[in-house]
Amino acid sequence: MKSVQHEIDERTNLTSSNKFELLLFRLGTDSALGQSELFGINVFKIREIVAMPSITPIAGGSAHSLGVVNLRGQVIPVLDLPAIVGCKPQTGLNIMLVTEFARTTQAFAVESVEDIVRLDWNQVLSAESSGSAGKLVTSIARLDGNTDGTRLAQVLDVEAILQMVTPVVQSQAEAQRPRSKLNLRPGAIILAADDSFVARSLIERELQALQAPYEMLKTGKEAWDRLQVLTQQAKDEGKSILDKVGLVLTDLEMPEMDGFTLTRNIKQDANLKELPVVIHSSLSGSANEDHVRGVGADGYVAKFVAEDLAATLSKVLPH
Repeated sequence: MKSVQHEIDERTNLTSSNKFELLLFRLGTDSALGQSELFGINVFKIREIVAMPSITPIAGGSAHSLGVVNLRGQVIPVLDLPAIVGCKPQTGLNIMLVTEFARTTQAFAVESVEDIVRLDWNQVLSAESSGSAGKLVTSIARLDGNTDGTRLAQVLDVEAILQMVTPVVQSQAEAQRPRSKLNLRPGAIILAADDSFVARSLIERELQALQAPYEMLKTGKEAWDRLQVLTQQAKDEGKSILDKVGLVLTDLEMPEMDGFTLTRNIKQDANLKELPVVIHSSLSGSANEDHVRGVGADGYVAKFVAEDLAATLSKVLPH
């Protein structure tokens, strides 16, 4: 038990150095290129990896649903990940990845699991900024650790996958729910960063409903660079950064610089340390919430419930 706990602690502590671990797996032959590619998911999202158990089909299930499994008393939906991304397994669906994501538990069927690799977030490039964007791929990981390495893995956008398979439908009551306008200084914005286009669209919709001006970025590094520009502008105008930015809203998992590092950088910077930071993440669990407090974030909200996001932003902003 001690060795297991040590492994968990060590993996969690990677967040202190802008590092993470990526589970690598294969889904079969790509329908477009006819070859087997590596895919990845952050280990923090993986609850367990098991040999494919017996699956019970569900009548009227979605196109990519294989059915459900009973795993130690918990009934979990199983999704056909190769079919979702357009691959054809050569040896069958042999492994099941049980994931915890955005307050839900689900399993993904894959062909094989290759390895777990430890990477720095600067080895991961946004799929959008690299010109290789696919709707279900959030970033590209360079596994060789250098800019000219050829061993790459596609990091899947689980938010986009789940939205595609089981769309979050906003009820009419929710859409018409009255929002209280956020208390921002005149001219100040919310600076938001998230690498998932699905998450960005949901965040934008809620910020618009809250009548909050914002800038939306795709990585922690983009947010950090933008803060440097705005800080200099504030100085030139004889103002505080709080006159330019009311709050930073950041995801945790992002290419180049993760949300932990972004938050820590802000809180250790003399010009930025008073800037409120809210972490908005699909990574759940007490370990992550402990680290959120450890890096000095002012708030944490799990994805994605609009009411919770609005309440957290309102609570953190000065009144």
